[in-house]
Amino acid sequence: MGRFTVAAKHHQTIAEMYENEPVDYDKVVQHLEQASDYFRGEESISCANRCLLKVAAYSAELENYEKAIIIYENVAATVMDNSLLKYCAKEYFFRAMLCHLCADATNSRSALEKYARRYPTLKDTREYKLVSSLVDFVEEGNVDGLTGAVQELGG
Repeated sequence: MGRFTVAAKHHQTIAEMYENEPVDYDKVVQHLEQASDYFRGEESISCANRCLLKVAAYSAELENYEKAIIIYENVAATVMDNSLLKYCAKEYFFRAMLCHLCADATNSRSALEKYARRYPTLKDTREYKLVSSLVDFVEEGNVDGLTGAVQELGG
């Protein structure tokens, strides 16, 4: 095991310590990003992506949607190059689409179309159809439709 892998695992452990109550988001993100960099340097892309996905989730939770979008898009692009992992791209694009919807509903439609071009089978997924409906409802100002679509997903 390379020295950077060991260092990366130490940063992951430190991040986990900061995840305990009360959560120190800044330090969690800082250590996860450092761990990701070290894993990437050791060509451990899967471990690097796991760290980045946590960073994206925390970023979205803190309403730093742009950062979350960039991470989800980058991770989706990485897994699309791997025949075993390419189906995970759907989930990452879905999360990025939700972040787009939260960040800037007016540009959500173009993000949907961009992701569908990059991952053609995305248009046939339940997630894509949901976000497409949500974008429609937001553009129309249809609160009841928006609420119904979210309830349908959960039910």
